[in-house]
Amino acid sequence: MKFDVQMKMIKRVSFVGLSILFLIGFSEPIYPKAPGTQEEMVKAFQLFREERDRFFKTAPNSPLEESDKPHFRGLRYFPIDLKYRFEGKIERYIININNPEYYATFLTNKGPKKRYIRYGRFRFALEGKAYSLELYKSILGDTIFIPFYDKTNGHETYEGGRYLDAEILMPGYHIVVDFNYAYNPSCAYNEKFVCVLPLEENRLGAEIRAGEKKFQ
Repeated sequence: MKFDVQMKMIKRVSFVGLSILFLIGFSEPIYPKAPGTQEEMVKAFQLFREERDRFFKTAPNSPLEESDKPHFRGLRYFPIDLKYRFEGKIERYIININNPEYYATFLTNKGPKKRYIRYGRFRFALEGKAYSLELYKSILGDTIFIPFYDKTNGHETYEGGRYLDAEILMPGYHIVVDFNYAYNPSCAYNEKFVCVLPLEENRLGAEIRAGEKKFQ
C-alpha cells in the first residue's frame, strides 16, 4: 500500500501465546514513562498530523476519493495524551523459518491473504491493567507493524481496526509504542485499497483514546 509506506517515511522524519516460541528478554509490563522533552514530543505529533493532512489533500496517491478532496479540512484525532506512550523491551521470538508459526497470516478486506513475520511481543500496562501486542515485520522491511483492535472501533474509530508503525531501537531490542501515532488503514477512506485486518491476538480490551478517529 503506497500510502501506508509514505506515512511510515513521514513518521521517521517527524519525530497469542505461542507455546513453541522461545522468548528473549522477558520483562514486566511497561508503564508510561514521563518524557524529558514533552514539548518536543507534542511538536512532533503536530508536525506528523500536518504532514499527513497535506499528503491527503495534495498527493497524487492520496487515499481520498476525488469527491472527498474539495471538502477535506483535515483528519480527526483524539487530543494528544502521553499516557498512551510506552517504552520497553521487545520479547523477541526465535522461530525456524521452516516452522509454520514463523509467519502470521492476515485476512484482507478484499479476500487475498498477506503474510508477515512474527517478530515478538510487547507488554505494557494502561490504567493498572496489563496488555500485550504481537509485533510483526514485513519480509523485506525493518519497520515493526502493529495492527490492532480496541474498544473504540466502530464508535469513535474505524471498525476495521487501526495501525501503528515502530522502529527497533538498538542496542537491546527496545521499542516505543505510541498510540498517538495510530492511524487508519487506507481502505477506511477508499475501498479500492487492500488492507490487512488485525488478528484477534491483537484485540485490546481497552479504549485507546489516542491517534486517529473515524474519517466521517
